[in-house]
Amino acid sequence: MQLAKEFGAEVTGVCSTAKLDRLWSLGADHVVDYTRDNFTDGSTRYDLVLGIGGNLSLTRLRRALTPDGTLVVVGGEERGRLTGGFGRSLRAPLLSRLVSQRLTMLASKERASDLERLTEIIEAGTLTPHIDSTYPLERVPEAMRHLESGDVFGKVAITIRGA
Repeated sequence: MQLAKEFGAEVTGVCSTAKLDRLWSLGADHVVDYTRDNFTDGSTRYDLVLGIGGNLSLTRLRRALTPDGTLVVVGGEERGRLTGGFGRSLRAPLLSRLVSQRLTMLASKERASDLERLTEIIEAGTLTPHIDSTYPLERVPEAMRHLESGDVFGKVAITIRGA
């Protein structure tokens, strides 16, 4: 969200009631509480939707897009014995060939120039990474349970002594 704002985007964040204030604090222009409102009902359309985790179907996510909008599926979902939880990520590019919208999955590639620009933004104070919690290496199982709880806002960091 902070990077989108840095590059001039108008940003709508979607979260549960408990995390509304956190999204506002990160600079969201609009916030939707998915426990009360359905952002995929088609009443508001977006040029870009980042589907981060979750279990919303491609059909529902497409309803939130403009006719030529882009959906980027990031991360997996809970179900999918055959696909290991990446069913949407795999179906999105296939469906994209049949519709006017661009549906894709995140395929990141690190480039030195991108990392240098990111460093500049962090050093300028525009981007502030949010660490939800920190665990020592020996408590990784506990950190994973915390991640799976859905109560994480930001990143969970693992500290390694002597590194």
